[in-house]
Order: sequence, then C-alpha cells, then structure tokens
Amino acid sequence: MKPTDFSYALTKYLSSYLPGQRNASQNTIFSYRDTFKLLLRFAENECGIRPERLTLAQIDVKFIERFLDWLESSGGCSISTRNLRLAAIRAFFRYLQREKPELLTQCQQMLSIESKSAAKPLVNYLSVDAMRYILAAPDISDPYGLRDAAVLSLLYESGARVSEIASLNVMDIRILAPAVVTLMGKRRKARQCPLSATIAENLALYLSVWKLNNTEKSAYPLFVNHKKERLSRAGIKYILKKYADMVREQYPAAMPKTVSPHMLRHSKAMHLLQADVNLIYIRDWLGHTSIKTTGGYAKADTEMKRNAFKKVAPAVSPMQNENTWSDDTGLMQWLDSLGQ
Repeated sequence: MKPTDFSYALTKYLSSYLPGQRNASQNTIFSYRDTFKLLLRFAENECGIRPERLTLAQIDVKFIERFLDWLESSGGCSISTRNLRLAAIRAFFRYLQREKPELLTQCQQMLSIESKSAAKPLVNYLSVDAMRYILAAPDISDPYGLRDAAVLSLLYESGARVSEIASLNVMDIRILAPAVVTLMGKRRKARQCPLSATIAENLALYLSVWKLNNTEKSAYPLFVNHKKERLSRAGIKYILKKYADMVREQYPAAMPKTVSPHMLRHSKAMHLLQADVNLIYIRDWLGHTSIKTTGGYAKADTEMKRNAFKKVAPAVSPMQNENTWSDDTGLMQWLDSLGQ
C-alpha cells in the first residue's frame, strides 16, 4: 500500500526535521511522537480510520477538537496535558505550512484552535528543613548510598531537570574551584551552575569511591544503576521517593505525600528567591528562556509577600536607611562567580 500524505509528512517531521533542523532533544521528539500515537488510536477507535489510511485532508479542525475532547473524557488527561498535545499538533502544522503551501488555509485553521483555560496550580516546593532531611538520609558509607546522596544533592544544588542529571557524564563535573556542573537543557542549550565547596567535596568522594576520577573515564555516565547502565529518569525518581518516604516516617509534617524530582528544582528556585537572589540570576540558573516563567516563583511565595508587607511601614520612613541585596558583599561575590 502506498503511504498516505499524512504518514509521509509525519515520518519526515519526526525523523528528519525535529532532530536535524530544529535540533530538538530526544525527550521533545518522544513527547511529540506520543501525541500522534494517541491521535492514531483516536482515529481508529473513534472514527473507524485505520492508521495507514489516515490522510491530511481528514485531519481538520473538527477532527482535532473531537480528539482533544476524547483525551479529557476517555484518556483521563488534565487540561494542561490536553494543551500540551495541542501544542504538538500546532507545531506539526506550522511545519506543514512551509512543506505544503497548498495546505496553507488548512494549516492556519489548525493553528487557530485555542488552548483551554485552566487555573494555574501553585508551585509545589519543599522547605529548607525538608531538603536537609532528604539530603542527609542516604547512608554514605555504602557505595550506592553515596551515589544516591550525590544524585540528590546535585539535583537540588543545580536546580536541574531530572533528564539533565540523567544525561550527565563525568566530564560535565568540575571539582576544582570554582566548581561547576555543565548541564544540557532544552533545545540543547548548555549552561553552567556553580557548586558549593561542600557539594564539590561530596562529588569528589563519590568519584573516588566509584573509581571515576581519571581521564580515561571522562566520557562515562556520571551515575549508573546496579546493572552499570546509565541511571534513568525513572531511576532517579525512585531514589528520591525512597528517601522521601524514609523522611516522612520520621518527620510526617515536613514531607508532602508526593515528592517529584521537579519539586527539587522548584525548591531550589524558591530558596534562592527567599535569599533575595535576583530573578535574572535565577532565570539563568534554571535555564529559563523567559523571565516570565521565572516570575511565577515570586507569585507563589506567600511567605515573601508577608515579609514584604511587614517592610512597607518602615520603608516609607525618611529616617530609615534602605538596604538592598546589592549591599551584601558576600552575596555579590557569589553572584559574580556565576559568570566565571
């Protein structure tokens, strides 16, 4: 059977355009692929169209709107997940505008489908005490406990995405002062995050115990599992859950029911914000493209709002000396080190 125009365009989009021209990460490609797997399942189960017979002409606005409704009603997707799937479909039709100008009208109609409004959830993050409990939980006298401590401390210290930690190689860590970790973020954008002296010492111990501190192993995965394979995102999630459960038994009030690796990223951002670190530095630290994304942390921090309210009265007094974060020389020296 001759391939349909949809199968041809989608294959070229996922296998050639995204990795070749857009330099999209593997995670992005997998996410887009999963969207179209669901679309094909919907076409077959709900519309009676077998995957190999689906054409571009059949994928109109009504078809996509029915698909999105099906995701929520039958697939159990949240509104945010629904919008994520729609974003992947829009990206595909934005690509088609250039590849198939004869479908320009259809593509523009698809791009006009609006995302569904949803209440923005509050940022979930752990307190400083909760983070201390988790980071202190692994038994560092055991090699795998030492590995777990290194994974968790680096995950929090760098504010990295779990995929960024999983993809690290030994060469991406610099132990000598100034210690840094080089992370590969979305769209393959590299950034460096400074590491404290304590974290650097812990990582040096880990590299020594695991015999990774020689140049011959610089390209080795930084973290591996019991099979000596690269530690996966699921593996890191399991490690975090293991110690969060341990802490919850001892300090039930300090630990929420669910703790995810991304929550450690949120926690680092909130703790930096509460330490009066400027949003611009936090944006660069986390690898955000827009300051608007980073600004969400400021809106979520009710403790900072309460503290700001308390400072209003003395701040308007003409006798009050106003201090800013720029007057803190220690903090300024630390921030200056970010660019080194």
